[in-house]
Amino acid sequence: MSGHSKWATTKHKKAAVDARRGKLFAKLIKNIEVAARSGGPDPAGNPTLYDAVQKAKKSSVPNDNIDRAIRRGGGLEAGGAAYESITYEGYAPGGVAVLVECLTDNRNRAASDVRTAFTRNGGSLANPGSVAYLFSRRGVVIVPKADGTTEDDVVAAVLDAGAEEVNDLGESFEVISEPGDLVTVRSALQDAGLDYESAERPFLPSTEVELDEDNAKKVFRLIEALEDSDDVQDVYANYSVSDDILEKIG
Repeated sequence: MSGHSKWATTKHKKAAVDARRGKLFAKLIKNIEVAARSGGPDPAGNPTLYDAVQKAKKSSVPNDNIDRAIRRGGGLEAGGAAYESITYEGYAPGGVAVLVECLTDNRNRAASDVRTAFTRNGGSLANPGSVAYLFSRRGVVIVPKADGTTEDDVVAAVLDAGAEEVNDLGESFEVISEPGDLVTVRSALQDAGLDYESAERPFLPSTEVELDEDNAKKVFRLIEALEDSDDVQDVYANYSVSDDILEKIG
């Protein structure tokens, strides 16, 4: 159970330097509202809401904002919006496949924002199913290397909980499972006294496209433009960039 995931390292490096806290907070709050609406306002009985709340807390979203989002989503307070989940598919420069997940209360606005981001940054929208087959939904839990936590500690905790891989990312461990086993894996880590940084169900690519410096810059610009939309929650792309190129382009 070893290996390396550039998805996780790139995602967390980006999160560490993300200055757009307002947009980040808004997207985390939206996730909480949707989770509370679909599964109820009690995090103890709604694992999706529990993970959404933990993610918001770890990103320093104020508790008052979290509580109000739960109440709005659970119908306990007025002001909740009827968000719709939409996934768009497309291509970035260099032949990179892109999946864009949106949560929106205005389908036309979301479609316009996504289309504009693609066309202005050298990409193109694709028909449904064109690139989705290149990705699969997975459960991913990130465990920091705190207090001397070792890979053996993590493996022992999750081996019988449905985990399929444990990857050493340098400053943390990544545990990959089927998406349906995410809560079991996360709970097994907690039962073993191991803290986790995040527990999510991202789309991971089955194949990756190696990018040179020029195309890497173009792909990152497109992803940044997509993420700048309030309706876009997550962007997944099947690129791979070497550490040397990442260092060059910052």
